Amino acid sequence: MSGLGHYNDFTILRFLEFGALLDGGEWGELKLAKRCIPDGAKAGDAVRVFLYTDSEDQPAVTTDAPLCEVGDFALLECLEVNNYGAFLDWGIPKDLMVPFREQKQKMEPGRQYMVYVYVDESSKRIVASSKIERFLDQTFPRFEEGQEVKIKICGQNDLGYKAIIEGTHSGILYRNEIFRKLRIGEESTAFVKKVREDDKIDLILDRPGPKKVDALSQKILDTLADRGGFINVTDKSDPEFISMLFGVSKKTYKKAAGALYKARMIRIEDDGIYLNSETRSGSKK
Repeated sequence: MSGLGHYNDFTILRFLEFGALLDGGEWGELKLAKRCIPDGAKAGDAVRVFLYTDSEDQPAVTTDAPLCEVGDFALLECLEVNNYGAFLDWGIPKDLMVPFREQKQKMEPGRQYMVYVYVDESSKRIVASSKIERFLDQTFPRFEEGQEVKIKICGQNDLGYKAIIEGTHSGILYRNEIFRKLRIGEESTAFVKKVREDDKIDLILDRPGPKKVDALSQKILDTLADRGGFINVTDKSDPEFISMLFGVSKKTYKKAAGALYKARMIRIEDDGIYLNSETRSGSKK
């Protein structure tokens, strides 16, 4: 995608003392600082730049990589608050403003906030909002139970972690079904556990059903191979230790380990589990 708040390929028109002038099409001639000009570039070459608005609300370009683009949800740090709003670090020369009216809670310097980046239609400025619910799709979700989806953790509540699904809908991961640490802003994959009648979406980090055990079984085999064919996991092992190793509950681990034992791919001893010698050739080295 090109345009304001995105990467664009603009042609170098000529070089001047400050750097170069680019043909920005509908945006006119744009100045590119000398430090941003690629080595060996010459007039007529196309340069990939990020298009934004400067402090005077004029179009500007940079080769600095932003942390996000228009249309993205992102976790950004607040650098400053003044009479106009809060200003966030998004990786380019001009900080990203969050007007007071777009702050879900009063922002404070040094703290991070999940925001949505967009172009304000009235001012034509790139701004952000922490009222992210307004920018999610309110239509009925078309996801199916068991579907693998990309998510971004955007907050917490009493039930667990809230997540943005595929950049369009919100969902929830229940606290009692999470067996590893999550952080706000983290991107991951998850699976749709249920689309409820109220259009809300329940998520789970592990693939539900038999496929979950299959994937976990392979992870156990790979871990055994990485550790020389032995792991000191027993019936008495702490559930947190198992969660740290495999990211699942002790009950789920025991089910997968039991299936591997029945398939004679591992043996279970008092001191832990061992990878059977005939299994090694088909496992990760």
